[in-house]
Amino acid sequence: MGKTGRKKTHRKNLLVGSNATQIICVSFVLLIALGTLLLTLPAASRSGRLSVVDAMFTATSATCVTGLIVRDTWTQFTMFGQVVILLLIQVGGLGLVTLTSFFALAAKRRMGFRDLRLLGESVSASGYSQATEVLKIVIRLAFLFEAIGIVLLAFAFVPQFGLEGIWISIFTAISAFCNAGFDLFGRFGQYSSLVPFVHNYYVQAVVMFLIMAGGLGFMVWVELGEWRKKRRLSLHAKVVLAFSAILWVGGAVLIALMEWSNPKTMGGLSPDGKIMAALFQSVSTRTAGMNTIDLAACGPITKLLMSVLQFIGAAPGSTGGGVKVTTFAVLILTIRSVAQGRDDCVIAEHHIESKTVYRALTIIMLGMVAALGSAVVVYYNTSDAVSVIDAIFESCSAFGTVGLSVGVTAQLNTGAKLLYMLVMFMGRVGPVSLAISLTSKPSDNKRKILPVGQINVG
Repeated sequence: MGKTGRKKTHRKNLLVGSNATQIICVSFVLLIALGTLLLTLPAASRSGRLSVVDAMFTATSATCVTGLIVRDTWTQFTMFGQVVILLLIQVGGLGLVTLTSFFALAAKRRMGFRDLRLLGESVSASGYSQATEVLKIVIRLAFLFEAIGIVLLAFAFVPQFGLEGIWISIFTAISAFCNAGFDLFGRFGQYSSLVPFVHNYYVQAVVMFLIMAGGLGFMVWVELGEWRKKRRLSLHAKVVLAFSAILWVGGAVLIALMEWSNPKTMGGLSPDGKIMAALFQSVSTRTAGMNTIDLAACGPITKLLMSVLQFIGAAPGSTGGGVKVTTFAVLILTIRSVAQGRDDCVIAEHHIESKTVYRALTIIMLGMVAALGSAVVVYYNTSDAVSVIDAIFESCSAFGTVGLSVGVTAQLNTGAKLLYMLVMFMGRVGPVSLAISLTSKPSDNKRKILPVGQINVG
């Protein structure tokens, strides 16, 4: 093949790679636009019409499975509006490309290499050849977990709410599994979330199970399902499981220690209730956005801890956002490796490629710029009642697509709402994916040999 042919093939490969991330980003934008249109209809609101900005904010939050709201879901929206929000959560949680590809497969449509590449990007498959099989497993797992959650929650909600409890069970189960944070408990008081169920350990346990199931990532569940046959897990799955457990348990211990005697949060609960509340909040803070205690009344150090947990987020290929637990793990274990005198990152006797470390650092730095930058803007554009730590908490919640709130979102002006929409979008599609979709990749990145430069650091 001549030089001209090689150049054309190289450009085509670059376009295929960039198009994958671009199409995923565009699919989310189109879904948000459709959701905005539907939520502005009079039929979606109990009284009057929702403004375009508030409808767009709600659609973005639902599509990006965040949960930050400027209007209480149950108080503001009719059954039609609630159904729209739930559909946005479901499609946004699994990924628009994943669902459309699934229905294409169901219709026996043949998929080409470009479709498989896009599908592999969407479901985080390790190879494009296995993407179609993984896709089917993803859909089955999602609906299986959601169905289990609906049935379990119905035992609690149907006796309490009657037939409406079925709809509440469906909404809560899908919202929890997709780590969305939306709820229909505003009937107990606007923005109450699961606070009315702080003494109901059964409901909390079911919701925690759904949150954890959605946040671990579909590829990890695929490996867990095959463990009896293969008797081994990949390094990725081991890191996800180990660091998720560390963050769940460690977060719960720290939250319990700091809020144990706080009369405005956990002080009035029994010892068992305090432990359950701390564990629930640790699990939910990573990505889900549901709370059983008054977060606004938490101490500043507790809010800072929760901000870090929100920033880290869930696992890759999951329904959650954030920089991802594996990104955090690579950073921590790289620091450990360097401190031990190693030149490279080593995890469980495995050498981690430098490009993986560079990508992890890039994701974390871009995430910090998004979260802290938006916190500064929000702090200076809201009322004096908003403290610095509250602005950081809310911004980390937006970037991590968590949805927990200490009351800042309700005070946002139009400019700040638009900024948070962008931050939520970045947190959902990933800062690097968004950057790739907006920039062109250097064509000589792998071909040009550059001289070695020396810079002293530390």
